[in-house]
Amino acid sequence: MSNHKFGYVALVGSPNVGKSTLLNQLVGQKISIISRRPQTTRHRILGICSQPDYQLVFVDTPGIHSDQKKSLNRVINRTAITSMTDVDLIIFMIDQKGWTVEMRDAFEKAKSKSTPIMLFINKIDKLKNKAELLPLIERSSKLHSFVDIVPVSALKMKDREGLLNLIARHLPPGPPGFPEEQITDRSQRFMASEFVREQTFLALGQELPYSIAVEISKFQEGDNGVLNIDAVIWVEKTSQKSIVIGREGQQLKLLGSRARVQMEKAFVQKVYLNLWVKVKKGWGDQENLLRSLGYSED
Repeated sequence: MSNHKFGYVALVGSPNVGKSTLLNQLVGQKISIISRRPQTTRHRILGICSQPDYQLVFVDTPGIHSDQKKSLNRVINRTAITSMTDVDLIIFMIDQKGWTVEMRDAFEKAKSKSTPIMLFINKIDKLKNKAELLPLIERSSKLHSFVDIVPVSALKMKDREGLLNLIARHLPPGPPGFPEEQITDRSQRFMASEFVREQTFLALGQELPYSIAVEISKFQEGDNGVLNIDAVIWVEKTSQKSIVIGREGQQLKLLGSRARVQMEKAFVQKVYLNLWVKVKKGWGDQENLLRSLGYSED
């Protein structure tokens, strides 16, 4: 155990660079929801990977973004920035397109923490010509003294073990901080709400999912071993409610069916899910309502 390594690793970057996909791949199980939409992740989530020689605690953070019109956006940004405090390593992620203005702004916040930073260039599977990587790596190396620059495809990861070993090399020695079987700090109740919210990003229009929050009002295992879950989908406007429900309730049934499948995979038991849609006007711009719906900087 004297050679065992332990540490916290923050996954940081602008929205939609693949942080949550990377987290799920490294941990080996889905614990963070994903979609092709930016800013899908709203909360700080720990993903824990335990191996004989190390335990890595990945901190999945919301994407750092410049649009802070609502209180929700400001809370999400503060969550991302405070999540970089007291970590042993920052993995900053860009994608194959290179450094955008937004990515540079996010990087300035990461650099201000004086923490060792690895750079991951994600989505290299989308490059038609791999030779394009070399000038991007060269430009990146001039921006900062990264401890490593790693081209990677989070979606089509080929060498998970090698990547974990590389990250572990940059962490301090120490005993495990969590039980070996634990893979996240989040409860099943929290995960259930996230699985419902994920389906709104996958099924609904461009803007509507950003006006949605999910609250679990019941989470109880019955005598028959079935997990009974009641969830409320909160929207900001009455007009949004009818969109989420859909014609004759078909949209809501589809959301519920797909979320239930994800829950049963994650919880390894049968789930009975009830969904309701309710209006809470302006929830995304009232910090007291945000706290009641589970949004904080922690």
